Amino acid sequence: MDMVHIFLTSSPTGPLDGSRRVDGIDKWNGFGDRLHEVWQADSRCLMIAAAPDNAALMDEMTGFFWHTWLREGFSMQCMDKLDYRYHGSGWDSVHGHISRGDLHSYDVLFLAGGHVPTQRHFFEAIGLREKLQGFQGIIIGISAGSMNSADMVYIQSEEPGEAVDRGFRRWGRGLGLTKRNILPHYQMVKDNYLDGMRLYEDITMPDSYGHEFVVLCDGSYLRFEAEWAGAPPISETVYGEAYIIREGTVSELCRHEKMCALLS
Repeated sequence: MDMVHIFLTSSPTGPLDGSRRVDGIDKWNGFGDRLHEVWQADSRCLMIAAAPDNAALMDEMTGFFWHTWLREGFSMQCMDKLDYRYHGSGWDSVHGHISRGDLHSYDVLFLAGGHVPTQRHFFEAIGLREKLQGFQGIIIGISAGSMNSADMVYIQSEEPGEAVDRGFRRWGRGLGLTKRNILPHYQMVKDNYLDGMRLYEDITMPDSYGHEFVVLCDGSYLRFEAEWAGAPPISETVYGEAYIIREGTVSELCRHEKMCALLS
């Protein structure tokens, strides 16, 4: 494959709040169909952890995606796991737990969902941003993985105490796959409170001055293509219900079952 095809999803297997029953890949907005268009036979897949110390969670997540993708007709040779247990053929004891060559030997990379700061620290520890440069194939971001794909990641407060902790960093260096800052699960968390404050009105909106957030509902996703990972996008399209937050205001970006190009 001579390009990189990047799918940044909120949740590719259905709403996390259970508001809509999904068996397998979410069929809303054609995610599975578009993924099939670029998927290669006998793809070698790698799930990259969000919680690299939680082996049980990683095993459960990887097993779920392996069986789900097989049921949906995706041809796979393997789905390996990249966490602190990884010992692949390209083990690099100096620069991290996977070498650039070993990483690029995979056809599909999954960036797992989880706690954004924890995953970002893992990505930094293994030098993933640098090792991804030039990758050609498919990259699928899932929730936190989509957020950490940004050049500079907006780390939305999520766990109790984070919103009032003056030491909590709301920005950090990401993978550099996109300039867009993704916020997932909007239909589920838009009315949430955290540390006695409204998650969006009191915390996220003030952080949008001078910045722009692409806000996705579960079932929606951002797709873009480039010559290689780290190169400027050739196309950039939002599929499904999504919003833009900038300068303290929220506005509609795209609607369910619609596609909206972000590049002219």
